[in-house]
Amino acid sequence: MNGTLQIRDHLLNELETGVRTGASLIRLIGSEDWSYRPQENMRSLVELVHHFIQITASDLAIMQEKGEAEVGLVENSLSGTQDIEKLEATLWSNFESYKAYITGLSEDDFLNRSTKAFYMEHGHLQVQWQIETVTHVFHHRSQLYNYLKQQGHELNFFMLYA
Repeated sequence: MNGTLQIRDHLLNELETGVRTGASLIRLIGSEDWSYRPQENMRSLVELVHHFIQITASDLAIMQEKGEAEVGLVENSLSGTQDIEKLEATLWSNFESYKAYITGLSEDDFLNRSTKAFYMEHGHLQVQWQIETVTHVFHHRSQLYNYLKQQGHELNFFMLYA
């Protein structure tokens, strides 16, 4: 395997770590936790979880140059859902679809194909989008960890890498 594909796969492994450990955090949520909102200008826990779960699906839609309405449908498709099993199944399904897309790209497309988000003036290469997705997942996984910590859940740093 060449270096480009090794880097792609390392990034996918990191993304899977973020998804897996995010799923373990979501499994800790109790019914009393869902409405938690650290401040009025921040997402509630349920909104954060829905956003986290949809990152790979919405980022994939953006990478594929879907319009604002289509991306919005993806981002809002979990509205009202608090069933942990359904949420976790959606998280993994979204990840697998994203992974299939990334691994389905030729090396040339991965490195050189540019696509433009509906909200940007210029496009990004697929490799750049992959890096963006990894950082996006880890950003919101960190928020999820902090929300649960603020709610009094017993958490430790090592959970984020198990």
